[in-house]
Amino acid sequence: MKVLFIGGTGVISTAISKRVLELGWDLFLLNRGSRNTIIDTTGKPGKLVEIACDIRSESEEAITAKLKAALAAAAGPGQNCSIQNLRFDVVADFIVFTQEHIEKDYRIFRDLCDQYIFISSASAYQKPLSSYLITESTPLANPYWEYSRNKIACEEFLTGKYRENGFPFTVVRPSHTYDERYIPLGVHGKNGSWQVVKRMLDGKPVIIHGDGTSLWTMTHNSDFARAFTGLMGNIHAIGEAVHITSDESVSWNQAFHAIAAALKVPLKAAYVSSLFLAQCSHYDFTGSLIGDKANSVVFDTTKLKRLVPGFCAQVRFDQGIKETIAHVLSHPECQQEDPEFDAWCDRVIAAQEKALQEVRRNQ
Repeated sequence: MKVLFIGGTGVISTAISKRVLELGWDLFLLNRGSRNTIIDTTGKPGKLVEIACDIRSESEEAITAKLKAALAAAAGPGQNCSIQNLRFDVVADFIVFTQEHIEKDYRIFRDLCDQYIFISSASAYQKPLSSYLITESTPLANPYWEYSRNKIACEEFLTGKYRENGFPFTVVRPSHTYDERYIPLGVHGKNGSWQVVKRMLDGKPVIIHGDGTSLWTMTHNSDFARAFTGLMGNIHAIGEAVHITSDESVSWNQAFHAIAAALKVPLKAAYVSSLFLAQCSHYDFTGSLIGDKANSVVFDTTKLKRLVPGFCAQVRFDQGIKETIAHVLSHPECQQEDPEFDAWCDRVIAAQEKALQEVRRNQ
């Protein structure tokens, strides 16, 4: 199978790229080359072809020419360069965030692939939820987060093209996916989660939104990759939307306790209202909390398991996070400090404590 990934070096896409090569498929990886490729091809039967290209800035004609040249070169001299040989079985773009992006992709790939996979987001589901159990038929509506509304617009565009001319799309909706480099948290700064971990190691309190009892679902990227590749080239996935998540839901309290246990430190929790966090910071907690992580989410994965028979997420969160913590602690490049966020946490915690003392004094 000939597969094209645009992006391909993120938390989700790196794991899928590795899985594709393990399956012996030919992977064409298109990106700007601004990040070092971290995909080790050693011992993997698949072939990796890297294409240096910026799909967002280069012309459609230039991109198409590069793609066809890569396909022809991969076929080898003297090979039959028929129309089918100059097509991809699957194209997945991991960096589509607006309708402008998806429209350009459609124009490029409508005659170049047999399946186009759009990576949407589970944050697109209705907020607030009308039912605790999320299925693929749960309405898409998120008034709090522009990111989610843009994903919804992309889905609607693809649905229209499928109805108009049969464009073979599949929508995948990830929730919170993590790997060995990324510690999944709800409240963190612009540099990622390390500063929260450092606060825990330094014995400082860490902010947990709400009271920590809302449920959340975190999926290891290795599980995500197995499900995703099961949808690739799958005729039953054409025209369908499916979320890929673990069946395990944990409370944020459980998640933080698992992280603290992996760090071998006690957890000092500072519980702060999600609404308060959104109103007192320049971080987009209105979108990422009110429009996403502050809500309890439980996913029904029946549709995924019907499309990918035998799939079941294998990495339990308390086990996966131990591996993540071990990797982060042993890799300094994963430890990017964020003094601005650290100081903001101190101010928020101090302000809440001051307000509490003031109320107590006046009782």
